[in-house]
Amino acid sequence: MRYTGEQLDEADADLALQLIYEAIQFPLGIPVTLNRARLLRAMGRSTGRHDYEWLHRRMKALTVATLFIEARRPDGSVKFRVGHLEAFHIVQSFRYDDALETYSFMLDPRWAQLFSNREFALIDWAKRLEIRRGQDMAKAFQRLVATSSNPVQRYALDWLKDKMQYAGRIRDFREALDRAMRELQRLELIASWDIERSKRGKEQLVMWI
Repeated sequence: MRYTGEQLDEADADLALQLIYEAIQFPLGIPVTLNRARLLRAMGRSTGRHDYEWLHRRMKALTVATLFIEARRPDGSVKFRVGHLEAFHIVQSFRYDDALETYSFMLDPRWAQLFSNREFALIDWAKRLEIRRGQDMAKAFQRLVATSSNPVQRYALDWLKDKMQYAGRIRDFREALDRAMRELQRLELIASWDIERSKRGKEQLVMWI
């Protein structure tokens, strides 16, 4: 997968997931109309001026965001490509009606291709809304954990630091990691966790689901 556009965060992920959820009741490629206050509340956000301004900025960002996705079979052959010949955006287009305070948006019909083999993870939305403010790393780990059915998951710390795009010191990253793990444990998204040495002597995070 390759991406161009503004750097996105977990709040953007919340918005994208909510838009996809709202759109599943309609055929892809036709406009879906939502009241902006209801949309924000569905994501556990407030409905003040700052929130409305944030929503409009992020709708623009998701519309500009461009993806190129290539899926391959175990033998290396290409299963499918999305965005190779025609730009693929997270949100294809949107229009805001100031009088009605509604957004009308469309998703690219090729989203169906990405989900066609049921190769996707299910997110516990109720628990995601319970993740405390400022715990974006915990939200990122919730998505990561959901991609695997393994009851024990191991990830190298240097790989995680790069994946989370954490630019600070490794010591600070470990502290942020500790806070994120405690939050996931509080919500029973993981049973326990620890940092161990791999067989190659590298530090790795171990999570028991």
